[in-house]
Amino acid sequence: MSPSLSGLRTLVLNADMQPLSWAPLSVWSWEDAFVAVHQERVVQVKSYEDVVIRSASREFEVPAVVALKSYRKRKKVAFTRYHVFLRDQFTCQYCGRKFEARDLTFDHVVPRSRGGQSNWTNIVAACGRDNLRKGSMTVAQAGMKLLRPPFEPTVHQLDRAARSLPVPRGDLHQTWMDFLYWDAELEG
Repeated sequence: MSPSLSGLRTLVLNADMQPLSWAPLSVWSWEDAFVAVHQERVVQVKSYEDVVIRSASREFEVPAVVALKSYRKRKKVAFTRYHVFLRDQFTCQYCGRKFEARDLTFDHVVPRSRGGQSNWTNIVAACGRDNLRKGSMTVAQAGMKLLRPPFEPTVHQLDRAARSLPVPRGDLHQTWMDFLYWDAELEG
């Protein structure tokens, strides 16, 4: 394998030319995308410049952006730690401070010891200090307040939250930019 192929990923768009997912961003390995293109499961929209795969008799472009041939309706959001943090914008729902994911935990609004469930409407992002302070008490017993009640987000709400996060530009290849920021303000 050419060293220039190392670590290349392919952005995956839905048939409407929007990312299949923002949370996390829908990407495949270039190998999976290459196979999908040649099996005609997706359409190659853009390729990486100056990066080719050579066989004994041919050269092939490496897909940078592919689109599904038919629109895939997105379903419910998976209940994961990352998605809870994303829904809550990486903000402790008690003190209101933003944290890195590694510095957050989640809290059962109604403690499990009192019959609270582990689901969207009972879990919030919390910093370690506030989680310990609340312990197995209710929010009222602990003398605390929630910034907002927990809720089950839609895929569109999570996409909006993901798009608002700063993304290190090194994680996004330049060929993807036309497909990621359709509604960004144009520079004059």
